[in-house]
Amino acid sequence: MKRRDFLTTTTLASAGLTSFLVSGCEGLTKSDESDSNVESGLNFELDEETIISLTQKLDSGKYTSEQLVKLYLNRIEQIDAKGAKLNSVIEINPDALSIAKAMDSEINSGKKRGPLHGLPILIKDNIDTADKMQTTAGSLALEGNIASKDAFIVTKLREAGAIILGKTNLSEWANFRSTNSSSGWSSRGGQTKNPYFLDRNPCGSSAGSGVAVSANLCVVAIGTETDGSIVCPASVSGVVGIKPTVGLVSRSGIIPISKTQDTAGPMARTVEDAAILLGVLAAVDNNDSITRESTGKSFADYTKFLDINALAGKRIGIEKKAQGNNKYVNELFAVTVAILKKNGAVLVEIDYLDKFNSLGASESEVLQYEFKDGVNNYLANANCKVKSLSEVIEFNRKNEDKAMPYFKQELLESSNAKSDLRDKKYLEALENSHVGSKNFLDKIFADNQLDAICGITMGPTCSIDTIYGDRWGDYSLTTPAAISGYPHITVPCGKVYDLPVGLSFFGTAYTEGKLIGIAYSYEQAAKKRVKPDFKTSFLG
Repeated sequence: MKRRDFLTTTTLASAGLTSFLVSGCEGLTKSDESDSNVESGLNFELDEETIISLTQKLDSGKYTSEQLVKLYLNRIEQIDAKGAKLNSVIEINPDALSIAKAMDSEINSGKKRGPLHGLPILIKDNIDTADKMQTTAGSLALEGNIASKDAFIVTKLREAGAIILGKTNLSEWANFRSTNSSSGWSSRGGQTKNPYFLDRNPCGSSAGSGVAVSANLCVVAIGTETDGSIVCPASVSGVVGIKPTVGLVSRSGIIPISKTQDTAGPMARTVEDAAILLGVLAAVDNNDSITRESTGKSFADYTKFLDINALAGKRIGIEKKAQGNNKYVNELFAVTVAILKKNGAVLVEIDYLDKFNSLGASESEVLQYEFKDGVNNYLANANCKVKSLSEVIEFNRKNEDKAMPYFKQELLESSNAKSDLRDKKYLEALENSHVGSKNFLDKIFADNQLDAICGITMGPTCSIDTIYGDRWGDYSLTTPAAISGYPHITVPCGKVYDLPVGLSFFGTAYTEGKLIGIAYSYEQAAKKRVKPDFKTSFLG
């Protein structure tokens, strides 16, 4: 999410991520699409394929895994490195083809590892892989970091038969470096672009994963979130994203920000694919103690919750006040509410966002304390030249022209100035933000007998601005679920100004199954996913 707002305001409304400033936009005339489209990449043999459809084609012999890898690698070369130059993939796995051949051999011998067998996926560049790829969080300071061990979730992916095609670009340090950052920019990977309009922001920090899925560079991808970093890029790139309950998915082997809010999660073009991927990722990891809390609460198969009638009778809370004052976003939400009601949902007006408006400063304190602690622990055992947050800061200062050509490292420095996790200020902030938000949401859900809360995930995205940073407006539903550690799913619900807008559903701890059912029912009723066409400029 846009971290700087935590430090400049104590209100969630201005601390959140959302729609761009729209003054003067209503009368825009779009240029002819033949002029504004980047023509290469508009048609692709594997466009909008799913885990199920590709698995069926592998089983029938229409494709081999090797062919799929070659097709996706060519796609990445065609529109990510060239053509539209989306810049969503930071590194290709040099062993992808050899792994694919091994997966084909296993299929031919009658062996199938799991639901992702032979399917190419992409993962974010803050997730350790014990192969020939680096793990850098997009930072030049971490160049050369080859992990000694796979992250736990990477082990689960390989066990399920996934082929890790490469790693995706991100907002450097998961957007926890500067108060004036441009989402999707890293010193190692450069600027990722939104696939709908190339001068628009992809949102962070899982920018590359969201763009890669939307642009059909892979079948599914993995993102990570602390506050908004899965659901925001999913929303503005027109895809589905799931931010699980903190504790459902392991964080060991992932470069951290916050032990109370961090989680990895699926990014996909359909709710079904996201559900399949979540089932692969959800597991207890003895090296991440919080995952023990998920014992008896997780599922190896979340597709059993895919019910087209899941909305019927569900009580869904919506904030009684409008999230923002953009009439087009509000009209879109009104249409969305009508779809929910038509499919049997009971909408309940609640008053909850004002409570979260007061928690921004406390959340900021928690994240800075936990970032320092987590990064120092990670770097102390990593195979890179810097061994502490202090050394990262010093590296950036010595290499300012390359490491900080636009924005600086205020968040790294302010975090480094914090004490340890025994500090009274940290403990008070944690009680106020994380514990307080869970208690508050639990009461809201119980008092109103809610199955979920919904709202606009993000408004249409802002423009890319590496000099002055992101400019986000009034629409955001990232923080309530993030600060409490609760599950959150976003699904496409339409466009405003021809830019994607997502609809959020979030619930209490370990209600992923219920949320997946609700989101799937809405998705099937609305069918709002539209693939991008790589227009060069929003302004024509």
